[in-house]
Amino acid sequence: MAHPIKGFNPHTLIDWEGKVACVVYLSGCNFRCPFCHSSVLVVSPQSLPTIPFERIERFLQEKQGWIDGVVIGGGEPTLYEQLPVLLEDIRKLGLLIKLDTNGTMPEMLRELLLRNLIDFVAMDIKAPLEEEKYCQVVERKVVISDIRESIDLVMNSVVEYEFRTTVVPALLTMPDILKIAQSLHGAQKYVLQQFNPKDTLDKNMATLAPYPVDELKKCAKLAKEFVKDCSVRGI
Repeated sequence: MAHPIKGFNPHTLIDWEGKVACVVYLSGCNFRCPFCHSSVLVVSPQSLPTIPFERIERFLQEKQGWIDGVVIGGGEPTLYEQLPVLLEDIRKLGLLIKLDTNGTMPEMLRELLLRNLIDFVAMDIKAPLEEEKYCQVVERKVVISDIRESIDLVMNSVVEYEFRTTVVPALLTMPDILKIAQSLHGAQKYVLQQFNPKDTLDKNMATLAPYPVDELKKCAKLAKEFVKDCSVRGI
């Protein structure tokens, strides 16, 4: 089966904390976040060659004992109907699997959890769970109940997880972040990601200055009223 793999990073120490991993990038996304750094995967994946899974499989077999796990990113991986098949193939190699997702496909997420095909979920929360605001940030129609369902699935699962938000000054305020944290009440981990203005889908983002680090840290401290751990990444 030809999976829509459009990118492969053979070694990473930053995409899965505490693990030596590789990253498989799947094409396509149902969002158009202006701050996205994977614009080719999102808007023109056909311009990229498809990487045969067999090539990645051979690499993983050769690195057996050195690679702890595989991160499945995108794009939005859960849009791919045959994702369980791909993850089963990775599982056969004895590797851990981390899923990066925007949480818009709770049925797929539920299937992956029930079939024990993922060990870690990193779910992006793009904005407060209000339809108008969310749509504004991701520039697409969003069903907020799907986002809420995915949050519940993750928090009630046995896998490790983190929720994360890229804090973009033009789109999110500090009160917005606290609203998100409140909606994640009781969550184990919430990460505030510093905005990077380079190579974004919307080139106008290049002129936007990130929030001061001290302001992000202060917000993370306040968010701990609602979540067990809140940290800042990318500073």
